[in-house]
Amino acid sequence: MQKRFSRSASRSGISGGALVRRRVVLGTVVLVALVALAGLFSFLTRDGRTPANHPSATPSSPSAAFPAATAPASNGDAAALPVPPDTRDPIAFGRAAAVALWSYDTRSYSQPELVAALHRWLTAEGQYVDADSVEHQVPSPLLWGRMADSGQFATATAAEAHFPESFTRALQADPGAIAQAYVYAVTVSGKQSISWTGSPQGGAEDRSATLAVQCRPDRPCALVGVMPSVAP
Repeated sequence: MQKRFSRSASRSGISGGALVRRRVVLGTVVLVALVALAGLFSFLTRDGRTPANHPSATPSSPSAAFPAATAPASNGDAAALPVPPDTRDPIAFGRAAAVALWSYDTRSYSQPELVAALHRWLTAEGQYVDADSVEHQVPSPLLWGRMADSGQFATATAAEAHFPESFTRALQADPGAIAQAYVYAVTVSGKQSISWTGSPQGGAEDRSATLAVQCRPDRPCALVGVMPSVAP
């Protein structure tokens, strides 16, 4: 009997209209960020310099697993809830955030505990944050209960992360525009492995997502939200 349940099942209690409006706002913010970031990199690299606060923020990162930092679950089990890394590098943060969003363990903590942990990744700036887009990545309470019945859990790796091609198509943008929100778009590709009781090997599938990441110069990066589609 197949025990795997998809995380993409419909979430309850979320207004479709409100969700669409949040996606439009998030998309607009990140579109502006894409254009602004392209101009910023054009300005900073025109004489061979690279951004001082983001030494690893190159167009593409090497292929390697990048697990999110973790903290012990409240019930003391071996699995842990995801903890945001202390970094000012949007690429590194995006990789860690993707791993956190693609990982879960119904054996070790509850659905509300995971949602609360992911909220700690979010920016505190209410005019930019889209918490719904992050919560939508977590199975609904009902689905979580069905998954817990079979002891389902998932691990993930992020093999590659980069700024979308939109940056290279907007090199003439105003380099100062990024200074308003400091929101970066990061596209991450990786793999999610799902297992459950009686099937320790489970199954694996490729995953990809474009995240909106805020990295102000004076504070660690934070998650703004998850884009509704993947930007190449």
